[in-house]
Amino acid sequence: MMRVTSNMMNAQLLLNLNRNANRTNDLQIQMSTGRKINKPSDDPVGITYSMRYRAEISSNDQYQENVDSALSWLDFNDTVIGQVGSIIQRMKEITVQASNTTNPQSALDSFKTEVEQLKEQLIDIGNSKFNGKYIFNGQNYDKKPYDFAKDANNLSDTSTAGDLVTDAEDITYIVGNNIQLSINITGNDIFGNPDEKDDDHLFTMIDRLTTALGAGDFETISGQLDKLDTRLDKVMTAQAEVGAKTNRVELMQGRLEDLGINLTDMQAKTEDADYEELIIQSKIQESLYNASLSAGAKIISTSLVDFLR
Repeated sequence: MMRVTSNMMNAQLLLNLNRNANRTNDLQIQMSTGRKINKPSDDPVGITYSMRYRAEISSNDQYQENVDSALSWLDFNDTVIGQVGSIIQRMKEITVQASNTTNPQSALDSFKTEVEQLKEQLIDIGNSKFNGKYIFNGQNYDKKPYDFAKDANNLSDTSTAGDLVTDAEDITYIVGNNIQLSINITGNDIFGNPDEKDDDHLFTMIDRLTTALGAGDFETISGQLDKLDTRLDKVMTAQAEVGAKTNRVELMQGRLEDLGINLTDMQAKTEDADYEELIIQSKIQESLYNASLSAGAKIISTSLVDFLR
């Protein structure tokens, strides 16, 4: 039979007191932080899941920022392309009116002035910038797509507009794991490229119309109507493409929001403490610790003086 000594009882008492104190301290830390995992040793498996959820939430947040930026870009593109369509529509109206052979040259000159101003407006639209980037020049968004030399009177010679080619490379945004979306429309898609100079390049067409108005060439004036219709159809097609891209990005936005909610919920289940359970456990542990102290007081109360009596 093993003999139980005072040292053994004291050592066991201190061991139990420390164990209860540590457990009480752990519960107090969880209550103060609101988390049940405060260091890896609290739950080695749980901390692995927690770190994974944090990484996925961080990536998801970045994807959401990309989606927001993509939507802003697409909304701006939709606005300016709509402006191009409105200008072409106005040019059609002018062309119809100017095709009337009863118009005097003074009326044709007035139409010519308006058409020239509309061309300037189109060039301004072609050089539109969003967040400091030219939207119609592909990946060369830091370069002005429709840049022209100026004369002594500081006036731009835009007669070469039909010769300019904009960059055709896509601007892509990463909106998900291995998901990239092209969000840009190039100037070639909207105004035409040099290969279309003899057909329906918008700027070349406007130059022909302007020359015909100045010369009173009614046949050439009326001949631009079909070409304006063709270019307007292409502009509307480009705008529809922007709308389709916008719809997809919006779907991705909703998907990312749902994913973010799910990841946050799983992270909370892994990390967050249950306050109701913590309060109950804390009360129980407090009672155990007090009981340990009370029992310990009785065990170690005997001193050397007690043995000498």
